[in-house]
Amino acid sequence: MKTADLLSRTAIAHAIQRTGARVTALYPAAAQPLATPPAGSGLKPVMGSYGVPGLGHALESIAEPLEFGRNRYRRFGPVFWTGAIGFRVVSVVSPEALHEVWLDRDKVFSSEAGWKPVIGPFFHRGLMLLDFGEHLLHRRIMQQAFTRARLIGYLDMTRPLVADTLATWTPGDPVLIYDRVKALLLAMASQVFVGEPADGTTARLLTRAFDDAVGGAQAIVRQPVPAGRWSRGLRGRRELQRYFIGAITDRRAGTGDDLFTVLCHSETEEGHTFSDDDITNHMIFLLMAAHDTSTIALSMLLYHLGKDPALQQDLRDEAGRRSAEPTIEELNSAHLLDCAFKESLRMYAPAGTLFRQATEDTSIAGHYIPRGTEIALSIHTSMRTDTWWDRPDVFDPGRFDDPATLKKLERYAWSPFGAGAHKCIGMHFAGLTVKAILHRMLLDFRWTVPESYTPLMTWGTGPTPADGLPVQLTRI
Repeated sequence: MKTADLLSRTAIAHAIQRTGARVTALYPAAAQPLATPPAGSGLKPVMGSYGVPGLGHALESIAEPLEFGRNRYRRFGPVFWTGAIGFRVVSVVSPEALHEVWLDRDKVFSSEAGWKPVIGPFFHRGLMLLDFGEHLLHRRIMQQAFTRARLIGYLDMTRPLVADTLATWTPGDPVLIYDRVKALLLAMASQVFVGEPADGTTARLLTRAFDDAVGGAQAIVRQPVPAGRWSRGLRGRRELQRYFIGAITDRRAGTGDDLFTVLCHSETEEGHTFSDDDITNHMIFLLMAAHDTSTIALSMLLYHLGKDPALQQDLRDEAGRRSAEPTIEELNSAHLLDCAFKESLRMYAPAGTLFRQATEDTSIAGHYIPRGTEIALSIHTSMRTDTWWDRPDVFDPGRFDDPATLKKLERYAWSPFGAGAHKCIGMHFAGLTVKAILHRMLLDFRWTVPESYTPLMTWGTGPTPADGLPVQLTRI
C-alpha cells in the first residue's frame, strides 16, 4: 500500500474515534423502549437509545465497536436497540439469544431482508442473502463446490502461489502484514475462485472492482454522491457482473478446477443447477465472504504470535513435525495451530455482525420484536464479553485445550461462523487457507511486534487494523 493511502486510512480512523468520543459526550444515551409489547403477552420491551438525530450511534459503533457493544450490553442487557443512520437496530449479544435467532423455529427472521440495507446493493442474491427453501436449495447446489475432493484441489492450487509470494517478502523494515496478507488472499481468490492468473491484467481489474464494491458496502454516506464510496461501489459491482456474465458460456464448456467453473457445473442429484444470474451473484458474494474474513483472521493471529515469541516457536516446532506442504489431515491434526486459529476467531470475529429482519411480530429472549425490526447478531461483542469468557481480551489459545473451560462454555459462546441454516458454507476452506499460509510462514520467517504496540482498529466485515499492522520480519 502507498504511504499516502496508509496515512489517509489511519487519519480517518483517528478522526472517527475522536468524533465518536465527542458525540457520545454530547448525546447521552437516554433509555427508551423500542416498542410497547402487546397487553398480556408477558414480553419485555427492548430498551436502548437512538443517539444523534439522523446519524444515530453510527460513529461511536465504528470508532470503538467492541467497547460500544459491551457498554450497551452492560446497561441494557443481552437484547437492546440502537439508532443507525435513519433506522433502529436491535442487537443480540448472549449465546442463548443468538441461538434463538439462528434456530428460527417459526421462520420469522429473514436474512435477505436483514442484509439488504447493509450490503444488498453490492452483494444481493448471494447465498447469505437468501431465505428458507430457496436458500436451502442454493446451498445444496453450492455444496458440490466444497466437497473434500474440491478442498484438496483448491489447497493444491494455492501452494505454489503462497510459496512464490512469500519468497518476495523482504525482511528488514517493518512490514504491513495486514496489507500483505490481503494482497496474497486476493491473488489466491483470483486464481482459486475465479480461475484467472493472479498477476494478470484481468485479475488486477477484478481486484479493483471488488475493493470498490466492499468499500461501497461500508460507506457511511449511503447515497450516489459523485466520486463517493457508494458510487464507486456500485460501479465496481457492475464491472464484476460484466466479467462473470461474459465468462460463463466458456466456463460451462470448460473443465477447470477453479470455483467459478465448478459452480457452472454444480448439480444436485435431482438435477437442480444455477442460472447464469445465480452464478454471477454467488461469485461476487463468495469473493467478499472468503477474502475479507480470512484476511482478518490470519493477520490478527500473526499479530499475537509476533507479541509472543515462545508461542510462535511452539507452533514452528509443531509445523516442523509435518511436511513442508501438509495435507488436509496434517493441517487438521496440528492441535496447537487449531487452538491458536480458534482463539484468533474468538477475539476478532471476521464476520463480526450478522443481520436479520423480523417478518412478523415475534420475540427474542423474552423481548418483544415488532415486524420489520432490523436485527444485528453481535458475534464479536458476544465472544469478547466476560459474562461468557474468562479474561476475554487476553489472547490465550490454551483455553481451547482445557476440557474444564470448554465444558462450561455456553453452546453458542464460540460461533465465529454463525450457526443454523446459514452457517458459513466455506468455513472448512477458510480454516485450511489460514492454516496453510501460517504453516509456510512459520517455516520461512520469524516475526516480532513491540510489546507496547497495539494496532489502531476500525470496522470492516469485522474488527480490522487501520494501520496495516506493522511487524518485523526475519527470514529463517
